[in-house]
Amino acid sequence: MSQHARRQLTVVLAGAASLAIAMGVGRFAFTPILPMMLHDGVLDLQVAGNLATANYIGYLVGALASMLVPKKWDHTTVIRLALVTTVILTALMALPVPSMWISLRFLAGVVSAVGFVFTSGWCLAELSGTSGSIGSAIYTGPGAGIALSGVAASFMSAAGLTGQLGWVTFAAMSAIMSALILGVFGRRTKLVEPFYVGTARAASGKVLGAEMPLFAMAYGLAGFGYIITATYLPVIAKNAIPDSPLLTVFWPLFGISAVVGSLLAAKVKKSADARLYLIGSYLLQAAGVALSVVWQDALGLAASSMLVGIPFTAISFFAMNEVRRIRSTHHARHMGLLTAMFAIGQIMGPPAVGAILRHEANVDVAFALALGIASIALVVGAAIFVAMIVVFPAERRQAGTAKHVSGY
Repeated sequence: MSQHARRQLTVVLAGAASLAIAMGVGRFAFTPILPMMLHDGVLDLQVAGNLATANYIGYLVGALASMLVPKKWDHTTVIRLALVTTVILTALMALPVPSMWISLRFLAGVVSAVGFVFTSGWCLAELSGTSGSIGSAIYTGPGAGIALSGVAASFMSAAGLTGQLGWVTFAAMSAIMSALILGVFGRRTKLVEPFYVGTARAASGKVLGAEMPLFAMAYGLAGFGYIITATYLPVIAKNAIPDSPLLTVFWPLFGISAVVGSLLAAKVKKSADARLYLIGSYLLQAAGVALSVVWQDALGLAASSMLVGIPFTAISFFAMNEVRRIRSTHHARHMGLLTAMFAIGQIMGPPAVGAILRHEANVDVAFALALGIASIALVVGAAIFVAMIVVFPAERRQAGTAKHVSGY
């Protein structure tokens, strides 16, 4: 293997691990631990919703903060700080001090967004001169983190261990992974120029004036569309099939499916309009969310987990690269804008469930209504991309720039 190929592989593995920690643990460790904490009696669904909302508000704040980071800041330093801070915040959740949990989940959300934005920007820039869609491989990280945390939580739950020990375990796992990759982000390299140079510079004014707001709105709907499933999937499964031995399978299956989706994203036709892939991903996820309402047995929930999981990180990959195409400079700022809109969509999820639960005594009916609304939101997001294709035709945006495109 050549030195260049080894460097590419190192960046991919480090990026995937960083996103696994930022997203799989900083964002989503709470999901598999939630049933354990409910069993321990340290919280109820209302408090759980508040903790989830705090994390998503923090994610919004972190996304907005990413937009304000000066260009001269070294992105690798920000990534390293995000990794270390995630480990600390995860470990602190093991403290039996419920009054701290809201603040800790908020800060974890902040750090998660910062880690996602800067890891994505740095890794995609490092890999932008390569052939194919190798950059999509870094987005296997969140799914792998979700799957790993889900499997670990399954074993701990089966052994009758507490949620407190779950947080300690996830902090230890994150610390080990961080120690292995910190050195990669300690190397300052000369970033290659993004390969969407021609189109991005020519169209940036027009895009920022019209196309970017529509893009951000559609991406925000993706945040709302998947988050109810991503927050409450183990709880929904427990309510639907309470005695099934497969209760702990669905969340890891969601994560594994996300990994598969990222790998499939590397196989897409690179010359096609990325918005077409986003439309397909939104509709696939909408079908998965709706499926959990109409098919509530083990097989239906497994199919739902896979359909929601496969597009999960692929959507982020297509969206982040579309930002790099339409804006050739300071990607973190514009990635932060999209991430902020995604976060706003996520923030709306748990309160929506809470509001429905307050007005609907039947938990199953409440979740079905919330999931139905989420599925519709994803369909609306797909419709926005359809409208964008009509208003901003690809041939007009990309004329004369095909020679610059080597991949997503």
